[in-house]
Amino acid sequence: MGERCCAAVVRVLVLQAAWALSGGQVRYSVPEEAKAGTVVGRLAQDLGLEAGEAEARRLRLVAPGRRASVEVSGASGALLVSSRLDREELCGKSAPCALRLEVLLERPLRVFHVQLEVTDINDNAPVFPAARKNLSIAELSVPGSRFPLEGASDADIGANAQLTYTLSPSEHFSLDLQKSNERNIEPELVLTKSLDRETIPVHRLVLTATDGGRPSLTGTMELVVSVLDANDNAPQFNQSVYKVQLLESAEVGTLVTRVNATDADEGIHSEVTYAVTNFLPPSGKDVISINPITGEILLTGEIDFEEVKVFNFRIEAIDKGTPPLSSHCKVVLEVVDVNDNAPEVWVTSLSVPVPEDASLGTVVALLSVSDRDSGENGRVRCWVWPASPFGLEATFAGSYSLVLREALDRERVSEYEVEVRAEDGGAPALRASRGLRVPVSDVNDNAPVFAQAVYTVLARENNAAGAELARLWARDPDEAANGRVSYSVWDGGLGVGGGAAASSSTGVGWRPASSYVSVDAESGRLWALQPLDYEELQVLQFEVRAVDAGEPPLSGNATVQLFVLDENDNAPALLPPAGSAAEAGGVAAAEAALAGAGSESGTLWAWAAWGAPAGQVVAKIRAVDADSGYNAWLRYELWEPRGKGPFRVGLYSGEVSTARALDEADGPRQRLLIVVRDHGEPARSATATLSVSLLEAAEAALAAGSSSSSSSSSLVSRSAAGVELGAGAASAATNVWLVVAICAVSSLFLLAVVLYGASRWAPRAAVLSAPGPTTLVCASEVGSWSYSQRHSRSLCVADGAAKSDLMVFSPNFPPPPPAPAAKDTQPEPSALLDTVSGDTLAQPEWVTASRNGGGTNIHFAKRMYLMVSAAPEKKGELAVWLKNTAGRQLGRRCGACEAAEQRTVSLQAQERVRVGGSAPVRRRARL
Repeated sequence: MGERCCAAVVRVLVLQAAWALSGGQVRYSVPEEAKAGTVVGRLAQDLGLEAGEAEARRLRLVAPGRRASVEVSGASGALLVSSRLDREELCGKSAPCALRLEVLLERPLRVFHVQLEVTDINDNAPVFPAARKNLSIAELSVPGSRFPLEGASDADIGANAQLTYTLSPSEHFSLDLQKSNERNIEPELVLTKSLDRETIPVHRLVLTATDGGRPSLTGTMELVVSVLDANDNAPQFNQSVYKVQLLESAEVGTLVTRVNATDADEGIHSEVTYAVTNFLPPSGKDVISINPITGEILLTGEIDFEEVKVFNFRIEAIDKGTPPLSSHCKVVLEVVDVNDNAPEVWVTSLSVPVPEDASLGTVVALLSVSDRDSGENGRVRCWVWPASPFGLEATFAGSYSLVLREALDRERVSEYEVEVRAEDGGAPALRASRGLRVPVSDVNDNAPVFAQAVYTVLARENNAAGAELARLWARDPDEAANGRVSYSVWDGGLGVGGGAAASSSTGVGWRPASSYVSVDAESGRLWALQPLDYEELQVLQFEVRAVDAGEPPLSGNATVQLFVLDENDNAPALLPPAGSAAEAGGVAAAEAALAGAGSESGTLWAWAAWGAPAGQVVAKIRAVDADSGYNAWLRYELWEPRGKGPFRVGLYSGEVSTARALDEADGPRQRLLIVVRDHGEPARSATATLSVSLLEAAEAALAAGSSSSSSSSSLVSRSAAGVELGAGAASAATNVWLVVAICAVSSLFLLAVVLYGASRWAPRAAVLSAPGPTTLVCASEVGSWSYSQRHSRSLCVADGAAKSDLMVFSPNFPPPPPAPAAKDTQPEPSALLDTVSGDTLAQPEWVTASRNGGGTNIHFAKRMYLMVSAAPEKKGELAVWLKNTAGRQLGRRCGACEAAEQRTVSLQAQERVRVGGSAPVRRRARL
């Protein structure tokens, strides 16, 4: 800048000098764009004014028509730049740019002309008409084609306005400058290489104009060359092959894929439409469609992997050019399997029913399992439910055998509902099942079994022949003929003498059980073949066999114990007086009385002395009832004479005694009618006529003594009690008869003392006392039997060898108070009663044992029986215990027991006569 200022000052000085030489016109020169305050020239000095004169004469500048950019300083008179000087604004393209100014000076008024030349500097860059120039050139234009361009302009002049042009590098275009005249240059754009719109649709170039100033300034213009399209490109797909996987469960309308074909051309030449061709298989046209505008391929039908796994088809893309161009691509649609098919189970063979004795591994059925899916979806796992007794075995792919894994039992399960289940490996897994009904056929592998091992049957005597006694039932779980049971009374495996037999003291002999009862072969009903008589048969024990109809037949047995219940079917029977011919026969006479007794008997005779006091026993009525229990419990009633007679009868003793003192008014003879009744329902009775003769005291004593002596001798000889007449009243009439009476009484007392001592210290049998029949028990090594007071039959039917048994029938009486223990060493009954077949059996709480003197009494609190079975090695101990307990006679053989039976019958008959048949009186029958 300093150099420029110096140059400007020099030029001003030169101009001033020139103006001075020219004679009155002052010329100045100032560069444009000079700063305000720049001194253009010393105008007052150049006009020849003195210092201070310019201000005094008011030197000022007048610029007509335009705004002056210079002013005159009033103090110094210098011409100064007052504002921006722009030569292009002041003069444009004119050269030189001279401004004509007028300077006024007053006192005197004088006008001076001042010429101010504004010199050009390079302060303007070249300017193009537009910053961007858009050109459109056809794609098919040939190289060498020229395209004129508008040049730039520069506001400066001279060298500052001399322009040169350059073009940005391009392989397709170049710049050629054409001179229209010496000063103007016109640039031209020349095509040097063929255009390809699809490669470069738009070319962007920069045209630069540079002026000749120092430094030079430039201007630019952007050339945007758009290549005009031609239909020289066919549509192109972005993929030659589209591979798509679609689940077979896809719904209709699902987007399969979108194909895209592009055309490098533009405009209508680039618009593409789509079409589907070449379906393989042809059924693909029913499941595939394409949108011709968007190229979206949609599913229009259902697809099934199991039917078609792959669809192949082609897509054609066509543009809208002239002529239209097209291209193709291939679409491969793979259907992906989903687990949409459950396994299928088929039964190809079934062998039923299966015998229950079939061996393990037996093939019951053949099955086929398949799944239409593939891969894991088609891999099938099979099993059987329930897991037993059948199982599956794989034979080969997809085939299984249903085999027997466990033994069958038709009686437990007669039919199996087997389910073969299959499950594939899909997610989620699908299942299928096939139900099989496998019946089990029966074999005869079960013997009939009775509901009870021992049947206890109670039957009243005098039942009708053919009456049903009980119903036996044996269950055979087999079916059809194998489970059809027939019943029979079994007479096989009998003991000596015909086995099933009954015995009696009347000599009936042994009889088989089938002569008493019969069993219906089909229903198992037990019938009575004949009326039962308690007095003949009390217990009947036999076996019933149940046999099925299988091959081979199987059988089962049950023991039946038939207890005959007593009915009041026997009226009381009167016994003959003691010492009579009937009594001489002993037991035979008693049995004959029982068998032939009627409701009435002959007249009995008795004697009584005048003046006998009240309570004197004159006679005793003896009667017996063949029944037992309450049916045999007798009571005596005086039927005639009624009212206040001289005699009375003991209700249960049958003793006829004086009710008051006898006197002569009672007459020489009294006839008494006595009724004997039992306690049965209905009660039965018998009548006895007693004729009592009233004698003098001496005659009565003689008759009483004779009767007493006969009765005493009979009692000692037979050890039995009969009907006894009361002792005569003590009379002092005759000393002889008194001595005889005293001797008789003493003999009786002595005999009673001897018998009491013998019974007190001698071992006694275990006897049960009760209002029922006293039971004597006898045991031996060969068997067992029970005996009642009357003729009875013990029937025992058993399979195989007999056992040592003890059967006891007990009454419904509480046990007597326990007696002090004896000082002997014989074993307690419980020690043997608790031993059954070698095992320990707890003694029941209703069995008590006590020692009384040298014997052992067993008492039972309830009416029942006890069966004791001893092992072979215990038979000796059982016999010893029975011997020590029941008396010495029980230790003998069974034959000795039979003799004891008869003697016991006689004793019991006499005891009944003695006590008047009073059943409630508790007595012990001694052996």
